[in-house]
Amino acid sequence: MPHLDTRTGVGITDWAFKAVEAVLAALLLGMVVMVFGNVVLRYVFNSGIVVSEELSRIFFVWLTFIGAIVAMRDGSHLGMDNFVSRLSRRGKLVCLTLCQVLILVCCAMLFWGTWRQHEINATTMAPVTGLSMIWVFGVGYLTSLCIGVHALHKLWRIASGRIRDDELIEISESEEMPHGGAEGKA
Repeated sequence: MPHLDTRTGVGITDWAFKAVEAVLAALLLGMVVMVFGNVVLRYVFNSGIVVSEELSRIFFVWLTFIGAIVAMRDGSHLGMDNFVSRLSRRGKLVCLTLCQVLILVCCAMLFWGTWRQHEINATTMAPVTGLSMIWVFGVGYLTSLCIGVHALHKLWRIASGRIRDDELIEISESEEMPHGGAEGKA
């Protein structure tokens, strides 16, 4: 359970995720400014900032991977919940447990793959900025660890019986329909 600030009732993890969302917004803003600025410079002044294309690509990679962490926490990944929503609580628990185990396996594979490529990425430099490519692909460490910790926490809550019914279905088939589907039905 996250530590709660007794004055505000907000957990430390909530503050951390607000900071992560601010980083995501800054990355997106940086991408937009660099790409739009380059377009304007090319069409109006027939020039451009060479580094902006490479940096916007790096920002996009980080935006995608960090966004996956936030989406995992919020339960906003898309999937097919038609089958699972029709199961009993026990069936939903089994499916959720299997899902979390598969997520852990994928996180382990992502971490292991990033680890195996670490030396290559650390010694390869980006052509324009000269940044070590580990600054680009090293986000695999962060993503695999954060999503893995989330899955382990969920498994612990399942094993200890602390999982609520509304948490048994983590995804929804449609972006328009919230979890469980009850709120989205007229």
